[in-house]
Amino acid sequence: MQSGSADPHLADLDLDLEIERLKKERNAVILAHYYQESEIQDVADIVGDSLQLAQAAQKTEADVILFAGVHFMAETAKILNPERVVLVPDMAAGCSLADGCPADRLRAWQARYPGSVTISYINCSAEVKAESDYICTSSNAKTIVNAIPADKQILFAPDKNLGRYLIKETGRDMVLWQGSCIVHETFSARKLIALKIENPDAKIIAHPECEEHLLAMADFVGSTSALLKFAQNDSATTFIIVTEPGILHSMQKLAPGKTLIPAPPEANCACNECPFMRLNTPEKVYLALRDLEPRLEMPEELRLRAKIPMDRMLALS
Repeated sequence: MQSGSADPHLADLDLDLEIERLKKERNAVILAHYYQESEIQDVADIVGDSLQLAQAAQKTEADVILFAGVHFMAETAKILNPERVVLVPDMAAGCSLADGCPADRLRAWQARYPGSVTISYINCSAEVKAESDYICTSSNAKTIVNAIPADKQILFAPDKNLGRYLIKETGRDMVLWQGSCIVHETFSARKLIALKIENPDAKIIAHPECEEHLLAMADFVGSTSALLKFAQNDSATTFIIVTEPGILHSMQKLAPGKTLIPAPPEANCACNECPFMRLNTPEKVYLALRDLEPRLEMPEELRLRAKIPMDRMLALS
């Protein structure tokens, strides 16, 4: 991979080689989410979904963790690995779900339901994790919900679409925070129907962060890792993928003989690509390893409080 940067210090570097060299020098591990651009996935040591990366962060023996994802994911790595340096290629790589659920508003919401149990989707800030009883991912959410005693009221934050899906799947009556992912709410039902008409043998597979009417059209609903496994193992040869299209890179590697069609957004734009995930670039990965910056830091009191519901999740996963 050659750098496309205008920076004269980077323009002639082979970034793949330089990143590999710095990983060895720093005793670093690169964790990358499936929604990262393909060049970053290719230099990562581990590519996964939120649960896989949380578990990998906990098990790593590296001195440095570079988290190619969004801010809350790097926070999760720091919560589980306080003694390690955690780097983020771009600190501005946030998340609409996390931004839409500030801890002070969550506390005010919780106060309206005394005695309830709060389950927060991992797409939230460390401050919100610290106010939660359990964390979940899309991979283990049903397991976490089913582990709560039937007589307990569950508050589910911050993704209303995932929460609605879980109510349907588990039969639990949960109170939902009204947040959503900007990417998973951009997909067009009209265009999805048109794609299905053009490809009648294709199977529609969707992430549960999508809106309910889109999930109703899906042949399979699952986390990013579950979508990958389904495309790899199912007998169908064509799939319409209703999630962030960064997943297609890993999916095509695992299912090389299959046709993968990304579901389009309503507008004529790249709105189905997460703008926060795409802030990370190979150049920023290289610079973060070179400079050991930007570095994610966290007050120890906050880290310890946020770790409690994370540990409860991992124990059930």
